[in-house]
Amino acid sequence: MNKEKVLKEILSTSIYLLCVIGIAFLIIKFVGQRTEVIGDSMNNTLYNGDNLILNKISYRFHEPERYDIVVFPFRDGSKKNYIKRVIGLPGETIRLSSDGKIYINGEELTDDVYGLEVFEKAGNAASPITLGDDEYFVMGDNRNNSEDSRFDVVGKVKRSEIIGKVWIRIFPFKSFGRVK
Repeated sequence: MNKEKVLKEILSTSIYLLCVIGIAFLIIKFVGQRTEVIGDSMNNTLYNGDNLILNKISYRFHEPERYDIVVFPFRDGSKKNYIKRVIGLPGETIRLSSDGKIYINGEELTDDVYGLEVFEKAGNAASPITLGDDEYFVMGDNRNNSEDSRFDVVGKVKRSEIIGKVWIRIFPFKSFGRVK
C-alpha cells in the first residue's frame, strides 16, 4: 500500500512538472521571450548588456508601427538578434539626405525624437528606397554607430523576420521597467 502511494506521488509530480514545462514552452514560443542587447546601436534608449523581454503576441493582432523597437535575427545563421527602431512602414519610400534628415514619401520626418545625433552616413538610403507590402526600414537610435536598413548587412526587414516588440527591460535592475 505504501509503495502504491509513493508511485502515485511520483506520477502526480511528474505530470505537474510536464505541465509547467509545457506552459513555459508555450509562453516562450508565442507570448514573450528574453533577449540581450549586444552593442551600442540603441543608446540612449537601450544599452549593451540590457536584458529585455519581447512581446511576441501583440503583432498577431496588429502590424508594427513607426517607432516601435523590434527584434529580428542576424542573417548569418547565428543566434544573435538585431534590436532596432521602425522608421519606415510597408509601401513607403524612404530617403536619407546628406544633411541628416529622413524623408518618407518626400516629406521630412519631423517627429523622430529618438536619434541621438544627426547621422553621417545615409548608406543605400541616399537614393530613395521603396518598401514592399511586408517590408520595414529600421534604424538604431545611435545612428552613427548602427548597422541598420541603410546598409546591405541588414537592408529591408520583412514582417516574417520580426520576432517581437521590445516590452520590458529586466536587467540591470536599476533600469527595470517598460521600454517606451
